[in-house]
Amino acid sequence: MAGEDDNQFRQARLEKLEGLRKLGIDPYPYAFARSAEAKALEERYAGLAAGSVTEDHVAVAGRVRALRNSGMFIDLHDTSGKIQIFCHKDFLSPERLAVVKLLDLGDIIGVEGTIRRTPRGELTVNARDVRVLAKTLLPPPEKYHGLADVETRYRQRYLDLITNEESREVLRQRSRIVATLRQRLLERGFLEVETPMLQVIPGGAAAKPFITHHNALDLDLYLRISPELFLKRLLVGGLSDKVFEINRNFRNEGISPRHNPEFTLLELYQAYVDYEAMMEMTEHLVSEAARAVGSGTGITYGGIAIELAPPWRRAAMTDLVLEHTGIDFLALADGVDARGAARRLGIELEDTAGWGHALYAVFEARVESLLIQPLHVTGFPREISPLTKADRRDPRLTERFESFVNGWEIANAYSELNDPQEQLLRFQAQMRERELGDEEAQRLDADFVAALEYGMPPAGGLGIGIDRLVMLLTDSPSIRDVIAFPTMRPK
Repeated sequence: MAGEDDNQFRQARLEKLEGLRKLGIDPYPYAFARSAEAKALEERYAGLAAGSVTEDHVAVAGRVRALRNSGMFIDLHDTSGKIQIFCHKDFLSPERLAVVKLLDLGDIIGVEGTIRRTPRGELTVNARDVRVLAKTLLPPPEKYHGLADVETRYRQRYLDLITNEESREVLRQRSRIVATLRQRLLERGFLEVETPMLQVIPGGAAAKPFITHHNALDLDLYLRISPELFLKRLLVGGLSDKVFEINRNFRNEGISPRHNPEFTLLELYQAYVDYEAMMEMTEHLVSEAARAVGSGTGITYGGIAIELAPPWRRAAMTDLVLEHTGIDFLALADGVDARGAARRLGIELEDTAGWGHALYAVFEARVESLLIQPLHVTGFPREISPLTKADRRDPRLTERFESFVNGWEIANAYSELNDPQEQLLRFQAQMRERELGDEEAQRLDADFVAALEYGMPPAGGLGIGIDRLVMLLTDSPSIRDVIAFPTMRPK
Protein backbone atom coordinates (compact mmCIF):
# COMPACT_ATOMS: atom_id res chain seq x y z
CA MET A 1 0.00 0.00 0.00
CA ALA A 2 1.14 3.54 -0.66
CA GLY A 3 2.50 5.35 2.37
CA GLU A 4 2.06 9.01 3.32
CA ASP A 5 5.22 10.02 1.45
CA ASP A 6 4.00 8.22 -1.67
CA ASN A 7 0.71 10.06 -1.47
CA GLN A 8 2.53 13.38 -1.22
CA PHE A 9 4.71 12.54 -4.21
CA ARG A 10 1.65 11.43 -6.13
CA GLN A 11 -0.20 14.66 -5.38
CA ALA A 12 2.75 16.73 -6.63
CA ARG A 13 2.85 14.69 -9.81
CA LEU A 14 -0.88 15.02 -10.31
CA GLU A 15 -0.42 18.78 -10.20
CA LYS A 16 2.27 18.56 -12.88
CA LEU A 17 -0.01 16.31 -14.92
CA GLU A 18 -2.67 18.97 -14.79
CA GLY A 19 -0.05 21.56 -15.71
CA LEU A 20 0.76 19.63 -18.89
CA ARG A 21 -2.89 19.47 -19.82
CA LYS A 22 -3.25 23.22 -19.28
CA LEU A 23 -0.44 23.64 -21.83
CA GLY A 24 -2.56 21.68 -24.29
CA ILE A 25 -0.31 18.62 -24.07
CA ASP A 26 -1.62 15.06 -24.01
CA PRO A 27 0.59 13.36 -21.37
CA TYR A 28 -0.24 9.91 -22.78
CA PRO A 29 0.07 10.20 -26.59
CA TYR A 30 -0.32 7.26 -28.96
CA ALA A 31 3.19 6.89 -30.43
CA PHE A 32 6.60 8.43 -30.98
CA ALA A 33 8.81 7.96 -34.04
CA ARG A 34 12.10 6.86 -32.47
CA SER A 35 15.08 6.65 -34.82
CA ALA A 36 17.77 5.14 -32.58
CA GLU A 37 18.50 3.52 -29.23
CA ALA A 38 21.19 4.63 -26.78
CA LYS A 39 23.54 1.69 -27.32
CA ALA A 40 23.39 2.03 -31.11
CA LEU A 41 24.25 5.74 -30.83
CA GLU A 42 27.21 4.98 -28.56
CA GLU A 43 28.50 2.51 -31.14
CA ARG A 44 27.83 4.80 -34.09
CA TYR A 45 29.60 7.78 -32.51
CA ALA A 46 32.36 5.90 -30.69
CA GLY A 47 34.94 7.88 -32.64
CA LEU A 48 33.39 11.30 -32.02
CA ALA A 49 35.96 13.39 -30.19
CA ALA A 50 35.23 15.24 -26.93
CA GLY A 51 33.87 18.70 -27.61
CA SER A 52 32.66 17.78 -31.12
CA VAL A 53 29.27 18.98 -32.37
CA THR A 54 27.30 17.48 -35.27
CA GLU A 55 24.13 18.36 -37.12
CA ASP A 56 23.03 14.71 -37.12
CA HIS A 57 19.36 14.58 -36.16
CA VAL A 58 18.11 11.74 -33.92
CA ALA A 59 14.93 10.84 -32.06
CA VAL A 60 15.33 8.90 -28.80
CA ALA A 61 12.88 7.77 -26.16
CA GLY A 62 13.07 6.28 -22.70
CA ARG A 63 12.69 6.81 -18.98
CA VAL A 64 14.04 9.82 -17.08
CA ARG A 65 16.50 8.47 -14.51
CA ALA A 66 18.22 11.71 -13.47
CA LEU A 67 17.43 15.44 -13.62
CA ARG A 68 20.23 17.93 -12.99
CA ASN A 69 20.39 21.72 -13.02
CA SER A 70 16.59 22.08 -13.02
CA GLY A 71 16.27 19.73 -15.95
CA MET A 72 19.05 21.18 -18.08
CA PHE A 73 20.69 17.74 -18.07
CA ILE A 74 18.60 14.55 -18.21
CA ASP A 75 19.83 10.97 -18.07
CA LEU A 76 17.53 9.09 -20.42
CA HIS A 77 17.50 5.29 -20.17
CA ASP A 78 16.02 2.97 -22.76
CA THR A 79 16.25 -0.84 -22.81
CA SER A 80 19.70 -0.70 -24.40
CA GLY A 81 21.45 1.85 -22.19
CA LYS A 82 21.72 5.54 -21.28
CA ILE A 83 22.16 8.77 -23.18
CA GLN A 84 22.37 12.32 -21.87
CA ILE A 85 19.88 14.99 -22.96
CA PHE A 86 20.77 18.69 -22.91
CA CYS A 87 17.78 21.02 -22.54
CA HIS A 88 18.69 24.67 -23.09
CA LYS A 89 16.99 27.82 -24.34
CA ASP A 90 19.50 27.97 -27.21
CA PHE A 91 17.77 24.92 -28.73
CA LEU A 92 14.34 24.62 -27.10
CA SER A 93 11.37 26.95 -27.45
CA PRO A 94 9.88 28.50 -24.29
CA GLU A 95 6.88 26.16 -24.71
CA ARG A 96 9.15 23.08 -24.65
CA LEU A 97 11.19 24.42 -21.76
CA ALA A 98 7.91 24.69 -19.86
CA VAL A 99 7.39 20.98 -20.50
CA VAL A 100 10.85 20.17 -19.12
CA LYS A 101 9.95 22.04 -15.90
CA LEU A 102 7.05 19.61 -15.41
CA LEU A 103 9.15 16.44 -15.72
CA ASP A 104 9.78 14.01 -12.85
CA LEU A 105 12.05 11.04 -12.33
CA GLY A 106 10.50 8.03 -13.99
CA ASP A 107 8.63 9.92 -16.70
CA ILE A 108 8.85 8.40 -20.17
CA ILE A 109 9.73 11.01 -22.76
CA GLY A 110 10.67 11.33 -26.40
CA VAL A 111 13.42 13.70 -27.51
CA GLU A 112 14.43 14.99 -30.93
CA GLY A 113 17.71 16.81 -31.40
CA THR A 114 21.30 16.74 -32.64
CA ILE A 115 24.27 14.73 -31.47
CA ARG A 116 27.34 16.13 -29.79
CA ARG A 117 29.98 14.98 -27.33
CA THR A 118 30.60 17.20 -24.32
CA PRO A 119 34.08 18.40 -23.41
CA ARG A 120 34.01 15.75 -20.66
CA GLY A 121 33.30 13.04 -23.24
CA GLU A 122 29.57 12.40 -22.61
CA LEU A 123 27.56 11.58 -25.72
CA THR A 124 24.64 14.01 -25.64
CA VAL A 125 21.55 15.00 -27.58
CA ASN A 126 20.97 18.74 -27.83
CA ALA A 127 17.19 18.66 -27.45
CA ARG A 128 15.14 20.59 -29.99
CA ASP A 129 11.88 18.96 -28.95
CA VAL A 130 10.82 17.18 -25.75
CA ARG A 131 7.54 15.29 -25.54
CA VAL A 132 5.97 13.54 -22.59
CA LEU A 133 5.00 10.00 -23.58
CA ALA A 134 3.84 8.74 -20.18
CA LYS A 135 3.60 10.96 -17.10
CA THR A 136 4.31 8.87 -14.00
CA LEU A 137 2.21 9.37 -10.88
CA LEU A 138 4.46 7.46 -8.48
CA PRO A 139 8.25 7.85 -8.12
CA PRO A 140 10.57 5.00 -9.07
CA PRO A 141 12.35 3.25 -6.20
CA GLU A 142 15.72 4.58 -5.20
CA LYS A 143 18.59 2.73 -6.81
CA TYR A 144 20.12 1.49 -3.58
CA HIS A 145 17.40 1.73 -0.97
CA GLY A 146 14.01 1.47 -2.62
CA LEU A 147 14.07 -2.30 -3.22
CA ALA A 148 15.92 -3.57 -0.18
CA ASP A 149 12.83 -5.72 0.49
CA VAL A 150 13.36 -8.85 -1.61
CA GLU A 151 9.65 -9.64 -1.48
CA THR A 152 8.89 -6.34 -3.21
CA ARG A 153 11.31 -7.24 -5.99
CA TYR A 154 9.29 -10.35 -6.77
CA ARG A 155 5.80 -9.00 -6.08
CA GLN A 156 6.30 -5.84 -8.13
CA ARG A 157 8.76 -7.10 -10.71
CA TYR A 158 8.26 -4.00 -12.84
CA LEU A 159 9.86 -1.91 -10.07
CA ASP A 160 12.75 -4.35 -9.82
CA LEU A 161 13.31 -4.14 -13.57
CA ILE A 162 13.13 -0.33 -13.59
CA THR A 163 15.79 -0.20 -10.89
CA ASN A 164 18.09 -3.17 -11.44
CA GLU A 165 20.01 -3.78 -14.64
CA GLU A 166 21.14 -7.10 -13.13
CA SER A 167 17.55 -8.34 -13.00
CA ARG A 168 16.90 -7.23 -16.56
CA GLU A 169 20.02 -9.02 -17.77
CA VAL A 170 19.12 -12.30 -16.04
CA LEU A 171 15.74 -12.40 -17.80
CA ARG A 172 17.37 -11.47 -21.12
CA GLN A 173 19.85 -14.31 -20.63
CA ARG A 174 16.95 -16.64 -19.94
CA SER A 175 15.50 -15.69 -23.32
CA ARG A 176 18.85 -16.36 -25.01
CA ILE A 177 19.14 -19.75 -23.31
CA VAL A 178 15.66 -20.85 -24.42
CA ALA A 179 16.27 -19.58 -27.95
CA THR A 180 19.55 -21.52 -28.11
CA LEU A 181 17.96 -24.76 -26.93
CA ARG A 182 15.18 -24.38 -29.49
CA GLN A 183 17.59 -23.58 -32.32
CA ARG A 184 19.91 -26.50 -31.57
CA LEU A 185 16.99 -28.93 -31.58
CA LEU A 186 15.63 -27.53 -34.84
CA GLU A 187 19.09 -27.91 -36.36
CA ARG A 188 19.01 -31.59 -35.38
CA GLY A 189 15.71 -32.15 -37.14
CA PHE A 190 13.34 -31.96 -34.18
CA LEU A 191 9.75 -30.79 -34.65
CA GLU A 192 8.37 -28.37 -32.07
CA VAL A 193 4.85 -29.24 -30.91
CA GLU A 194 2.29 -28.26 -28.29
CA THR A 195 0.34 -30.65 -26.09
CA PRO A 196 -2.58 -30.10 -23.68
CA MET A 197 -2.20 -28.05 -20.53
CA LEU A 198 -5.61 -29.25 -19.31
CA GLN A 199 -5.71 -33.02 -18.93
CA VAL A 200 -8.36 -35.46 -17.79
CA ILE A 201 -5.65 -37.75 -16.37
CA PRO A 202 -2.44 -36.03 -15.26
CA GLY A 203 0.58 -38.22 -15.96
CA GLY A 204 4.22 -38.38 -16.88
CA ALA A 205 5.67 -37.56 -13.46
CA ALA A 206 5.39 -38.28 -9.75
CA ALA A 207 3.66 -35.11 -8.56
CA LYS A 208 0.43 -33.80 -7.07
CA PRO A 209 -1.56 -31.83 -9.68
CA PHE A 210 -3.68 -28.71 -9.52
CA ILE A 211 -7.36 -29.37 -10.19
CA THR A 212 -9.86 -27.12 -11.97
CA HIS A 213 -13.38 -27.49 -13.36
CA HIS A 214 -14.81 -27.04 -16.84
CA ASN A 215 -18.31 -25.67 -16.42
CA ALA A 216 -19.74 -26.43 -19.87
CA LEU A 217 -18.66 -30.08 -19.72
CA ASP A 218 -19.20 -30.31 -15.94
CA LEU A 219 -15.81 -32.00 -15.85
CA ASP A 220 -12.88 -31.85 -13.45
CA LEU A 221 -9.59 -31.26 -15.25
CA TYR A 222 -5.98 -31.08 -14.12
CA LEU A 223 -3.20 -28.68 -15.01
CA ARG A 224 -0.55 -30.88 -16.49
CA ILE A 225 2.41 -32.07 -14.47
CA SER A 226 4.24 -33.21 -17.61
CA PRO A 227 3.68 -33.38 -21.39
CA GLU A 228 5.26 -36.85 -21.59
CA LEU A 229 2.31 -39.11 -22.37
CA PHE A 230 1.02 -36.82 -25.13
CA LEU A 231 4.43 -36.40 -26.73
CA LYS A 232 4.72 -40.19 -26.86
CA ARG A 233 1.30 -40.38 -28.51
CA LEU A 234 2.77 -38.21 -31.28
CA LEU A 235 5.55 -40.77 -31.76
CA VAL A 236 2.90 -43.46 -32.03
CA GLY A 237 1.10 -41.42 -34.66
CA GLY A 238 4.27 -40.91 -36.70
CA LEU A 239 4.07 -37.12 -36.70
CA SER A 240 7.85 -37.08 -36.48
CA ASP A 241 10.64 -39.29 -35.16
CA LYS A 242 11.90 -36.30 -33.18
CA VAL A 243 9.53 -34.05 -31.21
CA PHE A 244 9.99 -31.48 -28.47
CA GLU A 245 8.04 -28.96 -26.43
CA ILE A 246 9.16 -26.01 -24.30
CA ASN A 247 6.31 -24.98 -22.07
CA ARG A 248 4.85 -24.55 -18.61
CA ASN A 249 4.06 -27.39 -16.21
CA PHE A 250 2.28 -27.19 -12.87
CA ARG A 251 2.83 -29.13 -9.67
CA ASN A 252 0.96 -28.57 -6.44
CA GLU A 253 4.01 -28.56 -4.22
CA GLY A 254 5.87 -26.30 -1.86
CA ILE A 255 7.88 -23.22 -2.78
CA SER A 256 11.63 -23.11 -2.22
CA PRO A 257 14.72 -21.52 -3.79
CA ARG A 258 14.57 -24.31 -6.40
CA HIS A 259 10.82 -24.92 -6.67
CA ASN A 260 7.96 -22.84 -8.08
CA PRO A 261 4.48 -24.33 -8.59
CA GLU A 262 4.61 -23.44 -12.29
CA PHE A 263 7.86 -24.01 -14.11
CA THR A 264 9.21 -24.35 -17.64
CA LEU A 265 10.32 -27.71 -18.99
CA LEU A 266 12.00 -28.73 -22.22
CA GLU A 267 10.88 -32.25 -23.03
CA LEU A 268 11.93 -34.18 -26.14
CA TYR A 269 11.62 -37.66 -27.63
CA GLN A 270 13.68 -39.29 -30.34
CA ALA A 271 12.73 -42.59 -31.98
CA TYR A 272 15.15 -45.50 -32.48
CA VAL A 273 17.65 -44.46 -29.80
CA ASP A 274 18.05 -45.23 -26.10
CA TYR A 275 19.08 -43.24 -23.05
CA GLU A 276 22.75 -43.26 -24.09
CA ALA A 277 21.83 -40.86 -26.91
CA MET A 278 20.01 -38.68 -24.37
CA MET A 279 23.21 -38.31 -22.34
CA GLU A 280 24.97 -36.89 -25.39
CA MET A 281 21.94 -34.68 -26.07
CA THR A 282 21.95 -33.30 -22.51
CA GLU A 283 25.65 -32.46 -22.67
CA HIS A 284 25.25 -30.80 -26.06
CA LEU A 285 22.26 -28.66 -25.09
CA VAL A 286 23.58 -27.54 -21.70
CA SER A 287 27.06 -26.68 -23.00
CA GLU A 288 25.57 -24.75 -25.94
CA ALA A 289 23.28 -22.84 -23.57
CA ALA A 290 26.33 -21.94 -21.46
CA ARG A 291 28.12 -20.60 -24.53
CA ALA A 292 25.05 -18.51 -25.41
CA VAL A 293 25.37 -16.45 -22.22
CA GLY A 294 29.09 -16.64 -21.57
CA SER A 295 32.45 -17.00 -23.21
CA GLY A 296 32.62 -20.79 -22.98
CA THR A 297 31.50 -23.85 -21.05
CA GLY A 298 33.18 -22.90 -17.78
CA ILE A 299 30.85 -21.21 -15.29
CA THR A 300 30.99 -20.09 -11.67
CA TYR A 301 28.08 -20.68 -9.32
CA GLY A 302 28.24 -19.34 -5.79
CA GLY A 303 31.99 -18.94 -6.13
CA ILE A 304 32.53 -22.55 -7.28
CA ALA A 305 34.02 -23.19 -10.71
CA ILE A 306 32.07 -25.73 -12.78
CA GLU A 307 33.06 -27.10 -16.20
CA LEU A 308 30.15 -28.09 -18.45
CA ALA A 309 32.13 -29.25 -21.50
CA PRO A 310 31.28 -32.78 -22.68
CA PRO A 311 31.76 -35.59 -21.89
CA TRP A 312 30.33 -35.71 -18.37
CA ARG A 313 31.09 -38.36 -15.78
CA ARG A 314 28.65 -41.27 -15.46
CA ALA A 315 28.02 -43.27 -12.30
CA ALA A 316 25.40 -45.76 -11.08
CA MET A 317 23.21 -44.71 -8.16
CA THR A 318 24.11 -47.88 -6.22
CA ASP A 319 27.84 -47.20 -6.70
CA LEU A 320 27.46 -43.61 -5.48
CA VAL A 321 25.52 -44.73 -2.41
CA LEU A 322 28.18 -47.37 -1.67
CA GLU A 323 30.93 -44.76 -2.08
CA HIS A 324 29.37 -42.23 0.29
CA THR A 325 27.64 -44.47 2.87
CA GLY A 326 29.38 -47.86 2.67
CA ILE A 327 26.05 -49.61 1.99
CA ASP A 328 25.89 -51.96 -1.01
CA PHE A 329 22.22 -51.97 -1.94
CA LEU A 330 22.80 -54.54 -4.67
CA ALA A 331 23.69 -57.01 -1.91
CA LEU A 332 20.45 -56.36 0.02
CA ALA A 333 17.83 -58.99 -0.61
CA ASP A 334 14.56 -57.10 -0.29
CA GLY A 335 12.67 -54.09 1.01
CA VAL A 336 13.02 -55.15 4.65
CA ASP A 337 16.81 -55.18 4.45
CA ALA A 338 16.84 -51.94 2.44
CA ARG A 339 14.57 -50.11 4.90
CA GLY A 340 16.75 -51.29 7.75
CA ALA A 341 19.89 -49.97 6.04
CA ALA A 342 18.24 -46.60 5.45
CA ARG A 343 17.01 -46.35 9.02
CA ARG A 344 20.51 -47.05 10.35
CA LEU A 345 21.49 -43.86 8.53
CA GLY A 346 18.69 -41.94 10.26
CA ILE A 347 16.40 -41.94 7.20
CA GLU A 348 12.82 -42.83 8.11
CA LEU A 349 10.62 -44.65 5.61
CA GLU A 350 7.09 -45.99 5.52
CA ASP A 351 6.85 -49.70 6.32
CA THR A 352 5.48 -50.21 2.79
CA ALA A 353 8.57 -48.70 1.11
CA GLY A 354 10.33 -51.20 -1.14
CA TRP A 355 13.98 -51.76 -2.01
CA GLY A 356 13.94 -49.07 -4.71
CA HIS A 357 12.28 -46.42 -2.55
CA ALA A 358 14.87 -47.04 0.17
CA LEU A 359 17.77 -46.78 -2.28
CA TYR A 360 16.46 -43.52 -3.69
CA ALA A 361 15.80 -42.07 -0.21
CA VAL A 362 19.41 -42.73 0.81
CA PHE A 363 20.71 -41.26 -2.45
CA GLU A 364 18.64 -38.10 -1.95
CA ALA A 365 19.66 -37.65 1.68
CA ARG A 366 23.35 -38.57 1.55
CA VAL A 367 24.64 -38.21 -2.01
CA GLU A 368 22.70 -35.72 -4.13
CA SER A 369 24.06 -32.52 -2.58
CA LEU A 370 27.66 -33.70 -3.10
CA LEU A 371 27.39 -33.91 -6.89
CA ILE A 372 28.88 -30.54 -7.86
CA GLN A 373 30.58 -31.20 -11.20
CA PRO A 374 28.34 -32.48 -14.04
CA LEU A 375 27.37 -36.12 -13.56
CA HIS A 376 24.84 -38.51 -15.12
CA VAL A 377 23.46 -40.74 -12.34
CA THR A 378 22.26 -44.00 -13.90
CA GLY A 379 20.43 -47.08 -12.66
CA PHE A 380 17.33 -45.59 -11.07
CA PRO A 381 15.11 -48.10 -9.23
CA ARG A 382 12.25 -49.61 -11.19
CA GLU A 383 9.79 -48.86 -8.37
CA ILE A 384 10.09 -45.10 -8.93
CA SER A 385 10.41 -45.22 -12.74
CA PRO A 386 7.06 -46.46 -14.10
CA LEU A 387 7.59 -45.19 -17.67
CA THR A 388 11.11 -46.56 -18.17
CA LYS A 389 12.53 -49.74 -19.71
CA ALA A 390 14.11 -52.14 -17.23
CA ASP A 391 17.90 -52.31 -17.02
CA ARG A 392 19.19 -55.01 -19.37
CA ARG A 393 21.26 -56.62 -16.58
CA ASP A 394 19.29 -56.05 -13.36
CA PRO A 395 15.46 -55.95 -13.43
CA ARG A 396 15.36 -54.03 -10.13
CA LEU A 397 16.79 -51.05 -12.01
CA THR A 398 15.89 -49.10 -15.14
CA GLU A 399 17.65 -47.39 -18.03
CA ARG A 400 17.09 -43.97 -16.57
CA PHE A 401 19.50 -41.24 -15.64
CA GLU A 402 19.29 -37.85 -13.99
CA SER A 403 21.95 -35.23 -14.66
CA PHE A 404 23.26 -33.36 -11.62
CA VAL A 405 25.21 -30.10 -11.43
CA ASN A 406 25.89 -28.17 -8.23
CA GLY A 407 23.94 -30.79 -6.30
CA TRP A 408 20.79 -30.18 -8.37
CA GLU A 409 18.94 -32.38 -10.78
CA ILE A 410 18.75 -30.45 -14.06
CA ALA A 411 17.76 -33.25 -16.46
CA ASN A 412 15.89 -36.55 -16.39
CA ALA A 413 15.94 -39.11 -19.21
CA TYR A 414 14.90 -42.68 -20.07
CA SER A 415 15.01 -45.49 -22.50
CA GLU A 416 11.26 -45.21 -22.93
CA LEU A 417 8.99 -48.12 -22.06
CA ASN A 418 7.00 -49.09 -25.17
CA ASP A 419 5.65 -52.52 -24.14
CA PRO A 420 1.91 -51.92 -23.54
CA GLN A 421 1.45 -54.96 -21.30
CA GLU A 422 4.40 -54.04 -19.11
CA GLN A 423 3.22 -50.41 -19.03
CA LEU A 424 -0.18 -51.52 -17.77
CA LEU A 425 1.46 -53.54 -14.99
CA ARG A 426 3.57 -50.52 -14.01
CA PHE A 427 0.49 -48.28 -13.89
CA GLN A 428 -1.34 -50.85 -11.76
CA ALA A 429 1.59 -50.94 -9.32
CA GLN A 430 1.42 -47.14 -9.13
CA MET A 431 -2.31 -47.29 -8.43
CA ARG A 432 -1.64 -49.67 -5.52
CA GLU A 433 0.78 -47.10 -4.13
CA ARG A 434 -1.93 -44.43 -4.44
CA GLU A 435 -4.28 -46.65 -2.48
CA LEU A 436 -1.64 -46.85 0.25
CA GLY A 437 -1.58 -43.05 0.48
CA ASP A 438 1.02 -41.88 -2.04
CA GLU A 439 -0.69 -38.84 -3.63
CA GLU A 440 2.17 -38.42 -6.12
CA ALA A 441 1.95 -41.94 -7.56
CA GLN A 442 0.82 -41.98 -11.17
CA ARG A 443 -2.71 -42.69 -12.33
CA LEU A 444 -3.71 -45.38 -14.82
CA ASP A 445 -4.06 -43.82 -18.27
CA ALA A 446 -5.90 -46.49 -20.26
CA ASP A 447 -5.86 -44.46 -23.48
CA PHE A 448 -2.07 -44.16 -23.31
CA VAL A 449 -1.79 -47.93 -22.90
CA ALA A 450 -4.10 -48.31 -25.92
CA ALA A 451 -1.85 -45.96 -27.89
CA LEU A 452 1.15 -48.17 -27.09
CA GLU A 453 -0.81 -51.18 -28.35
CA TYR A 454 -0.76 -49.54 -31.79
CA GLY A 455 3.02 -49.49 -31.56
CA MET A 456 5.53 -46.88 -30.40
CA PRO A 457 9.08 -47.22 -31.73
CA PRO A 458 11.91 -47.63 -29.24
CA ALA A 459 12.86 -44.15 -28.12
CA GLY A 460 14.91 -42.02 -25.80
CA GLY A 461 13.26 -39.21 -23.89
CA LEU A 462 14.72 -36.22 -22.05
CA GLY A 463 13.42 -33.44 -19.82
CA ILE A 464 15.49 -30.38 -18.85
CA GLY A 465 14.24 -27.93 -16.22
CA ILE A 466 14.69 -24.51 -17.81
CA ASP A 467 14.42 -22.53 -14.57
CA ARG A 468 17.17 -24.43 -12.75
CA LEU A 469 19.36 -24.35 -15.84
CA VAL A 470 18.99 -20.56 -16.03
CA MET A 471 19.75 -20.28 -12.30
CA LEU A 472 22.94 -22.25 -12.86
CA LEU A 473 24.10 -20.33 -15.92
CA THR A 474 23.34 -16.88 -14.43
CA ASP A 475 24.64 -17.57 -10.91
CA SER A 476 21.18 -16.81 -9.48
CA PRO A 477 20.54 -17.96 -5.88
CA SER A 478 16.77 -18.39 -6.19
CA ILE A 479 14.37 -19.67 -8.81
CA ARG A 480 12.40 -16.45 -8.22
CA ASP A 481 15.28 -14.50 -9.75
CA VAL A 482 14.89 -16.26 -13.11
CA ILE A 483 11.08 -16.30 -13.36
CA ALA A 484 9.63 -12.93 -14.29
CA PHE A 485 6.55 -13.37 -12.11
CA PRO A 486 7.07 -16.13 -9.51
CA THR A 487 4.21 -17.46 -7.42
CA MET A 488 3.78 -15.42 -4.23
CA ARG A 489 1.44 -15.60 -1.27
CA PRO A 490 -0.92 -12.57 -1.46
CA LYS A 491 -0.37 -9.93 1.16
